[in-house]
Amino acid sequence: MVENESNRLVKGALLLTFAGLISKILSAGYRIPLQNLTGDIGFYIYQQIYPILGMVVILSLYGFPSAISKMIVDLDENGKKPSLTGFYLPIFSILSVINGMIFLFLFFNAELVANWVGDESLTESYQAAAFAFLLVPFTSLLRGVFQGNYYMKPTAFSQVGEQFVRVFIIIAAAIAVSAQVVKLYSIGQFAAIASIAGGGMALVILVYYFVRNKPYSVDHTDIPIHYYLKQIIVFGIVAALNHMTLLVIQFADAFTLIPSLMEFGLTQMEAMEAKGIFDRGQPLIQIGTVLGSSFALALIPSISKQKLEEDPITFHHYIRSALMFSFYLAVGATIGLIAIFPETNRLLFENNQGTFDLQILVLSIFLCSIAITASSILQGLGFIKRTAGFVLGALFVKWIANQLFVPWWGVTGSAIATVLSLLVLFIFAMFELKRKLPDLNLFKQIKWRALLVASLSMIAYLLLMEYLLLGLGDNLGSRLYLLGYVLFVASTGACIFLVCLLRGGAFSEEQLKMLPFSAILVRIHKGRKINE
Repeated sequence: MVENESNRLVKGALLLTFAGLISKILSAGYRIPLQNLTGDIGFYIYQQIYPILGMVVILSLYGFPSAISKMIVDLDENGKKPSLTGFYLPIFSILSVINGMIFLFLFFNAELVANWVGDESLTESYQAAAFAFLLVPFTSLLRGVFQGNYYMKPTAFSQVGEQFVRVFIIIAAAIAVSAQVVKLYSIGQFAAIASIAGGGMALVILVYYFVRNKPYSVDHTDIPIHYYLKQIIVFGIVAALNHMTLLVIQFADAFTLIPSLMEFGLTQMEAMEAKGIFDRGQPLIQIGTVLGSSFALALIPSISKQKLEEDPITFHHYIRSALMFSFYLAVGATIGLIAIFPETNRLLFENNQGTFDLQILVLSIFLCSIAITASSILQGLGFIKRTAGFVLGALFVKWIANQLFVPWWGVTGSAIATVLSLLVLFIFAMFELKRKLPDLNLFKQIKWRALLVASLSMIAYLLLMEYLLLGLGDNLGSRLYLLGYVLFVASTGACIFLVCLLRGGAFSEEQLKMLPFSAILVRIHKGRKINE
């Protein structure tokens, strides 16, 4: 019975991880056509609204559902089932009060918020965004109940369905703006509408599963209201913060970058365009971070303090392998993207504006990937509040650093501030992981020589390809040619990086067997031994 429940939990966690990957790729991908259709100013408008809408998604998908699922598990351990009057009604009431207060504050203070970020024209967009919070009590309650019963399909399907609807509406709105059917600033309001419609789609999917499975009891469950309040407010918000690493960076930029750029000497319009160009880095960082941390995060659900106590040697090996995979992938993704960023910038965003600043920003991929992986391991071990504190620390550093650096160095200052804030998060997370798992010895296990050879080989290859393939003539400088070039050099460069790591003995055979296509990887790895 326990084994079946454990299998359900692992399978469900992997399903949620896969759904999360699809959603993150969609979330990063749609911003590229959005920028192409609406320009840097349109992209700026969207990015000013996105942190608030992103907060809605995090609260309804990770924050409150985590707290609710924990309460469901506690009830189950005590032989109780959630009742409509004793569980659903009080939980829904508390969620409605919390999100209702956020709605009222944002709706009636939208003009104040718009003035704070430096653009009064965003007032109506912030008012529209406030309505998205009204769906959070419904979706987060149902997701939490299903997750507490180890039934992850409703959450996974609702997450993907929500994202597809959001993407469709935003792209449709961008096309309408491009065709001058609606005004440019309408893109902010349509972003809010897309979020609300996506939440509606998620709710339809969740209600379908709720009606079909009936995960409730008609018997009254008498539980003190202060227990619900503590779990939802403390645990729910803390759990949400742990998923907001990239979001808090964008939140700080939304509120501090425009005023700081105007202090630097730009006009308001120039500052808006500069931020739109700077925000080009966000989808690339998101995709790079997904690549750098996705495999490790797929391993995280089976991490627990119980496993550490049962078999510490195997546990340390397991965690070390997850971090090593993340480390190597993040280094490769960061170096590779910096090397081909001028071409990638032209391909995705039509010109080379902001390339230097964005290359600095790309360093975030490495720092964020490792920090997220380390924080996820700490969360699995039960140190949830501590990792949330680290994220708040990164927000504080970014907020202050923006106000210090941007008035002196412009957008370059914001790029440096982002890297600095994520470096602080990286140091805190790794230091805490070292403190909790002193036998981990990650950096001693990294094969630095193999990593150096792999990195230099990839850089040399990318520079050679740039000289050979981009020197063929201006007539080949079209975006179609750039698409072929970027796809070719990115894929072949990644292969060279991976082969060099394998031949250099960066992984053991046992570690390689944890990966997809392990037979091929082991064969390449063994080729090194044969040659020796």
